[in-house]
Amino acid sequence: MVTNYPYLFSFISIRWLDFLDIFLVAVLLYQLYNLLKGTVAIRILLGILSLYLIWKLVEALKMELLDEILGQFIGVGVIALIIVFQQEIRRFLLIVGNRSVLAQPKIRKRFGNWKWNEDKTAKLNTKAIIKACFNMSKSKTGALIVISKDSELKYHASTGDRVNGEVTANLLETIFFKNNPMHDGAVIIHDNKIKAARCILPVSDNPKIQDNYGLRHRSAVGITENSAAIAVIVSEETGELSFCKDGNLKTNLDIDTLKSLLEREVKD
Repeated sequence: MVTNYPYLFSFISIRWLDFLDIFLVAVLLYQLYNLLKGTVAIRILLGILSLYLIWKLVEALKMELLDEILGQFIGVGVIALIIVFQQEIRRFLLIVGNRSVLAQPKIRKRFGNWKWNEDKTAKLNTKAIIKACFNMSKSKTGALIVISKDSELKYHASTGDRVNGEVTANLLETIFFKNNPMHDGAVIIHDNKIKAARCILPVSDNPKIQDNYGLRHRSAVGITENSAAIAVIVSEETGELSFCKDGNLKTNLDIDTLKSLLEREVKD
């Protein structure tokens, strides 16, 4: 008896690009889930997906009036998503931009005269920052230092007091001295210049941040989630040193570990 099994699925044409397509969509969905996991946004997304499934069900059942109402609502859904997920979309695009091939230093240098030419950027004085953090840690002086290589963070710098001074240990310690009016807030450093002090930063709502960490640590996570900057934190309560990049907080660091992290950023 001859079977026709080989011909049952002959109408299906599967290419290797289809597998690549499925893989890329899975990666995108996984990254989207990691981005929204633990936030209020994930509940909003689930609500929108539920509404979309209800609309498709109503459409299949030929319930014309309800189908028309839901269809009009879904029609403006893209605009609603952009408004509701503004911060998440911004964060996602920053992650893509920071990790893309074009963002790599070797690639950027080949573009020569672009605005991001790193040869014209002054080398960060990491020794001064390390010395200041070591002294402030011993005296339990709270500090939040934001370091940006790609952008001046002008919007955030405008919320504080303009400094535009060279990066020195004495200046950093003076700014964060508890009796100094500028001690409360963040210092923003760009191009080896202290651009501004007493700056107000966005506070992260990431639920992974431990409850015992206050506004300094949450602001450090917030600014590094929304930009390519890095942040160094000195705890006022314990003198503990912390480092933050891409929203990832490394805490309870010794001075040597902090030094190696900063030097690695300068090399990159």
